[in-house]
Amino acid sequence: MLKVLVVDDDQGLRLSVKTALTANQRFDVDEAFDGINAMEKIKAGTTKYDLVILDVDMPRLNGLETLRAIKEYDSGIIVMVMTAHATLNDAVQAVKDGAYNYLSKPVAGDELLALIDKAVNAHNLISNIAFSAPVMVEEGRKIIGHTSQMQKVFNIIHRLAKVDTPVLIRGASGTGKELVAKAIHFNSARKDEKFVAINCSAIPENLFESELFGHEKGSFTGADQRKIGKFQFAEGGTLFLDEVGDMPQLMQVKILRVLQEKLFTPVGSNREFASNVRIIAATNRPLEDMIKAGTFREDLFYRLNVVPIFLPALQERKDDLEHMINIFIKKFNQAQGKRINGITPDAMAVLKKHSWPGNIRELENVIEHAFVLETSNLISLASLPEALLIATGTNLIDLSPFETAQNVASAGIVKAATAHTGLGEDDESAGSDIDSEDLEGEEIVPYSGENLDFNAQKEAFEKEFIIKALKTFRGRINQTALHANIPKKTLLRKIEKYGIIAKDYAN
Repeated sequence: MLKVLVVDDDQGLRLSVKTALTANQRFDVDEAFDGINAMEKIKAGTTKYDLVILDVDMPRLNGLETLRAIKEYDSGIIVMVMTAHATLNDAVQAVKDGAYNYLSKPVAGDELLALIDKAVNAHNLISNIAFSAPVMVEEGRKIIGHTSQMQKVFNIIHRLAKVDTPVLIRGASGTGKELVAKAIHFNSARKDEKFVAINCSAIPENLFESELFGHEKGSFTGADQRKIGKFQFAEGGTLFLDEVGDMPQLMQVKILRVLQEKLFTPVGSNREFASNVRIIAATNRPLEDMIKAGTFREDLFYRLNVVPIFLPALQERKDDLEHMINIFIKKFNQAQGKRINGITPDAMAVLKKHSWPGNIRELENVIEHAFVLETSNLISLASLPEALLIATGTNLIDLSPFETAQNVASAGIVKAATAHTGLGEDDESAGSDIDSEDLEGEEIVPYSGENLDFNAQKEAFEKEFIIKALKTFRGRINQTALHANIPKKTLLRKIEKYGIIAKDYAN
């Protein structure tokens, strides 16, 4: 539920806005009668407000002053301003100062709800940048740290959204570069225009100029009609040049001209077109080395590198892993209609052990893979990809069946007990190495007769695990052996031992 604060010295208008919002069960609405009253409520800390709807013309502390105070106190709070037509210039200034957008009075309920939805979606893009852990370097100083410093993450996007300068996002593949670019766009003054992404490494060199700038009919073989390029298509919005380090050198010159002069010429045309597009570029290439090698233009680098953002690899941020996994679990629960509540400790330990060469994209794929295979309400080792288990040196057969059962609380105890006694998976004949002499002098504990035999309980869990795996893979022996990481001979022997009929689980 979103916590909303409506700030206006007009009680009737506050009531109309509150009524429009409370009709929707997503909102919990408070009121403030002016800017000072609003700041008192925000700073009291009793309520963490997600959104403030703020009038411009108020006594004591006007809307623009209140906006700046809110953003200075907590830049993560979404602010929208309400204004009469006479103060439209103030509303435009408010957007430049960090307000998401403005509404003209009187406020229509449908328009208000639609604008709030857009604002919340843009806000969520910023929140998700926690996955990417931005680091901004400005004048040689490292300003942004790790993902735990979410307040600073909001600050960097807020700063970039207010300006129109080019941005260069750097990081390995899968670290979330496009996510950062979208967050900047959808929180900027260009948010209502197009965000157009183009992958520079996926375009053939001979089609690059046409793809970006368009072409006239008959300008080359196969050009049977006029086509507009990405610059015209993105007019007024943002053009995201992904993998800009793979751009051909001839195109680097042409992109530099657009950045410097805001003009471009389509292929086969004699006319120049003005360009009103913000450029955000991204790369995983070492551009400094490419400049030395003469494969990337130094002047283009400095044009793009006005505000660089560095995205560390997931390997460097293992402390954030659990938070990211929870976010992906929530995402796939919604997408697939499942109710997975979390991840078992042993599965989490394996994920933390992995080096994550594919970064966040690889992590998302692993969780999606687990969702497809998992039949319980916790992601377990058995549902993780085989390649990941192999990469981390994990063998399900070497683990006690307790660890793959749903009773996770017992897993650590059983594993420790197995290691201590030296019992392996097939040590079924092994008995206790405790002699009756070891019990001398010890108090006899009353025994209720409950079956506490280790081997019997171990076999029960082993049988349960095999049945669960067979159900998952519909009784198919080969697939069960492969994905559950059980040698086929061992699986067949265990099936025979426990009297399991694989065909019973074919449907």
